[in-house]
Amino acid sequence: MRQAVMYAPGDVRVEQRDRPAVARPTDAVIRVAAACVCGSDLWPYRGIDQIAEPRLMGHEYVGVVEEVGAEVRDIKPGQFVVGSFFTSDNTCEICQAGYQSRCPDLRPVVDESGGAQAEFLRVPWADGTLVATPGQPDADLIPSLLAASDVLGTGWFGAVAAEAGPGKTVAVVGDGAVGLLGVLAAKRLGAQRIIAMSRHADRQKLALEFGATDIVTERGDEGISKIKDLTDGYGAHSTIEAVGTQESMLQAIRSTRPGGHVGYVGVAHGVTLPGMELFLSGVHLHGGPAPVRRFLPELIDLILKREIDPGRVFDLTLPLDEAAEGYRAMDERRSIKTLLRP
Repeated sequence: MRQAVMYAPGDVRVEQRDRPAVARPTDAVIRVAAACVCGSDLWPYRGIDQIAEPRLMGHEYVGVVEEVGAEVRDIKPGQFVVGSFFTSDNTCEICQAGYQSRCPDLRPVVDESGGAQAEFLRVPWADGTLVATPGQPDADLIPSLLAASDVLGTGWFGAVAAEAGPGKTVAVVGDGAVGLLGVLAAKRLGAQRIIAMSRHADRQKLALEFGATDIVTERGDEGISKIKDLTDGYGAHSTIEAVGTQESMLQAIRSTRPGGHVGYVGVAHGVTLPGMELFLSGVHLHGGPAPVRRFLPELIDLILKREIDPGRVFDLTLPLDEAAEGYRAMDERRSIKTLLRP
């Protein structure tokens, strides 16, 4: 089968690899219908995360089940499924509390057997990780279902962790796919005002269409000051941090009012928190790897009912063989998010 592999920063190749097979009785193998490039894939692409050896790529996926292990009970061959980037048994106490991304039996989807930017993918803990749609979805819904596999669920968790809701002002730091879908989630959760921080016209436009009421183009201290100006000097009730840098985390904390909540879902790189400032801020922090599996049934239902359209974050679609161009386009900010068709 064909699989995208990163050899070094800026070096992504699509090459032939062995097709994955069921290795454990709780596994499933799916034929990938659509995958994509994630913003987090750009960390190694840009050389920020080190690559010691060729890395199989892709952790966002939808597809059709080809085969299942002997202990898989709920997922059946022929079903169309959406899965999370982390696998989980979905039965332990941690999973039942809604934190499947920290399951004691957690396994990454990307492992020695392959990644999702490929024709086939092995998924451990199939019953706990995959959610089947009722029948085969319409083709135009596949991008939105793919978004649910990560960026929608991550943006949704960011909004939930920030306690976005009715009467609240929500600020969103980051205008990538996760930040934009954090805007959508905050709107769906009933936020009264949503301030999107973005300096790019195409992303500002989509943020407004997803429900943003205000756009702040400034960053750093200027951006924080603008948020304060828009909130009578108090700051936002809820802030979604969707980048993962020192600057973005401090901007999120400092844009939030005392007693407010920051939901941080950007993959952290070099983030350190000033202890005394945090102690005195009175701000709640909650986040980390999103438990996408917790939200999948609800999100899939909203998508199938056409009540939300998160697939709009995909503004470039390419065949898998052109994955390298998908990475370049996102790295150069010519694309918000690239969808790959095997």
